[in-house]
Amino acid sequence: MRLAGPVRIIVVLLTVGLTWILAGVILGTQNGFPRLQQIMGGSEVTSTVDPRPRKYKCGLPQPCPEKHFAFRVVSGAANVIGPKICFEDKMLMSSVQNNVGRGLNIALVNGVNGELIEAKRFDMWDGDVNELLNFLRPIHEGTLVLLASYDDPATKMNEDARKMFNELGSSSAKEVAFRDSWVFVGAKGVQDKSPFEQLIKNSRNTNKYEGWPEAVELEGCVPHRTLDVE
Repeated sequence: MRLAGPVRIIVVLLTVGLTWILAGVILGTQNGFPRLQQIMGGSEVTSTVDPRPRKYKCGLPQPCPEKHFAFRVVSGAANVIGPKICFEDKMLMSSVQNNVGRGLNIALVNGVNGELIEAKRFDMWDGDVNELLNFLRPIHEGTLVLLASYDDPATKMNEDARKMFNELGSSSAKEVAFRDSWVFVGAKGVQDKSPFEQLIKNSRNTNKYEGWPEAVELEGCVPHRTLDVE
């Protein structure tokens, strides 16, 4: 009779334990026991959804429409981080490509087939502005012009150069000044001003860096040109 109490306690504990184990098997909540689905011969379904947002050409958050080119242009940051020009998922100009420098970095692209025509940098601090003028004058109708500034884009800029950029669709060329951050995408033969342009002025009150504004970035989709480029 003295053992009746302890025996009852043991029976209760065993009952609770077996109930807990059975519930774990049925509900699949215990890692130490197979789930009911596995016991019945089924396979466990695992999620394959990638939580990271998908990126498209040049890192755009969505694909471009048909007959449009994807681009991304980033100005330099102060005089430390170089600019980048990406077009149709190809890096045309960057520090890694070793083809960027202080001043204006410009890539000319065939607006019909998207092929790179030429990429060149122009020192606008102590370079010769005539090199820039000679580069821009022969551009054919339909050529796309992608521009990214680095450090100083304007000290050597003259009225002829500003006028040429204006004819390519720029609205800001006339006011670009010392150490401004400037990015622009235009084309030879455009009738209206380009919607693809950003300018951040060099100002002591708003500069992100000591002596320079923050870098400026531009991305989007530019329509194919319909004119042949020689």
